[in-house]
Amino acid sequence: MIYNLIIDWYNAHLNYGTITLLMAVESSFIPFPSELVVPPAAYKALQPDSGLNIVLIVLFASIGAMIGAFINYYLAKFLGRPIIYKFADSRLGHFLLLDVQKVQKAEDYFREHGVISTFVGRLITVIRQLISIPAGIAGMKVLPFAIFTFLGATIWNCVLAFLGYLAHGQKDIIEKYNSELGIALLAFGVLFIGYMIWNAVKPNKKKGDNKQD
Repeated sequence: MIYNLIIDWYNAHLNYGTITLLMAVESSFIPFPSELVVPPAAYKALQPDSGLNIVLIVLFASIGAMIGAFINYYLAKFLGRPIIYKFADSRLGHFLLLDVQKVQKAEDYFREHGVISTFVGRLITVIRQLISIPAGIAGMKVLPFAIFTFLGATIWNCVLAFLGYLAHGQKDIIEKYNSELGIALLAFGVLFIGYMIWNAVKPNKKKGDNKQD
């Protein structure tokens, strides 16, 4: 499966570059959980001769998140609201787990809370990856967008790194049940890919009350 191939490749090539790359993907409109990027890296950093530093892991993860956020920001800024909503309602958009309601939710949150939402939104599920889209649509200034995004992403990555630290404390248990964890991860990957495909092929529902102008 593509999903598990990415995880296996990441574990075999875990470094600051791959952390930055996958966090950029995670922070863009492509669905990929950051929980599978930062905690394993932090876990490995605590092992002898890993060559990784947990502080640098957080830093490069935040840089990656910034790259992905700017991808969303500039796409939304230059394509405009109608095209963004049309893409969110397309088969490809659904495959990427986007839909009009999610984009509308992020836009409503941005309107309600203003530019600070690019900071707070980074800590909220669903809103976190999409909050850059309404910021781009609204033409938010680049400097505050960059600052708020970086701060919010850094706090989130610190939480994820702490989870990796806690997991290292249970190293014996993790090693004991390593095969079971691998099977569970494989099952999750199959279900995730299956859900993405189902989300793309299911019939579209007409949404006459959506605001797309």
